[in-house]
Amino acid sequence: MRNMFTPSRLRLATQAGFALFLAWTCVRFVAHVRWALGHTDLWTPKPPAVEGFLPISALMAAKRLLFTGSYDPVHPAGLTIFLAIIAMSLLLRKAFCGQLCPAGFISNLLERLGRKLGVIWQPGRIGRRILAAPKYLLMAGFLYVALSMSGEDIEAFLRAPFNFVADTRMLLFFQHPSALTLGVLGVLALASVVIPAFWCRALCPYGALLGLFSWLSPAAVTRDADACVSCGRCAKACPMALPVDSSLRMSSPECQGCVECVSACPVKGCLGVSVLGKRTPWWAIAAGSLVILIGASAVADSLGYWQSPIPAPMVRRMHMLMMGQLPDF
Repeated sequence: MRNMFTPSRLRLATQAGFALFLAWTCVRFVAHVRWALGHTDLWTPKPPAVEGFLPISALMAAKRLLFTGSYDPVHPAGLTIFLAIIAMSLLLRKAFCGQLCPAGFISNLLERLGRKLGVIWQPGRIGRRILAAPKYLLMAGFLYVALSMSGEDIEAFLRAPFNFVADTRMLLFFQHPSALTLGVLGVLALASVVIPAFWCRALCPYGALLGLFSWLSPAAVTRDADACVSCGRCAKACPMALPVDSSLRMSSPECQGCVECVSACPVKGCLGVSVLGKRTPWWAIAAGSLVILIGASAVADSLGYWQSPIPAPMVRRMHMLMMGQLPDF
């Protein structure tokens, strides 16, 4: 039984569980949007967790909170989730990316498929840096826009009608994808079969931002050089192709905290998770990420920062005004 409880299996379980929760959230959100667009009179409250898919709006709201102390009333759960994930990165490295992210879950499944097919290709050090460049450029662009906007501009953005219905537009975008969208998704999927975590490595600006915060994290995968047999299994198992086998402490901003390397290590105690230099159970990253996210949502809910205070009639009126001409779906 103990051998069945491995870092790799726990990661897959937490990712799958979180994906199921998000699937339920999306089903509820579809029902809410149908009501908001006037396709049914049966009111369904919007599941707040769906706002976690609006990181740009949350970034703007975070700047507003920092300078004014005012919490975003339009997408409060989005801001809460954003802050929780930042805190997660500060404490547990990029645990959200490695343990919970739905895109990471899909990448994990595609990587497993690639390994079974024997088509996995891992770029070298220079290749990894070139591959990572686009996401850092995207991150820099988003940060530049957010930091250069004045308080008045941020306020106007957050209260603009398009931000009000941003989550609904996102849903409709994926419900009715264009041929170009399907083509891009197909290319990303194929690339992820060959290059592990292709989206995470090359194109995700959110992950790039979390990587910067993770540099400050007290948690990291550490290696006992005396116990190491130099088999290289840890480096081969790493989705990001990091040199775990030659590092005493893996502090790279690309480390996702997935602990796949720990799962692959054949020597007990050689690789493990350390916090402030002291070994900690490897499952602490997965458990800690869940505690932070669930705890943040519970605290926010108790303080009134989870559900939007905007009255339901106003929500429907705004949707009908902005998007009321859309056909049923």
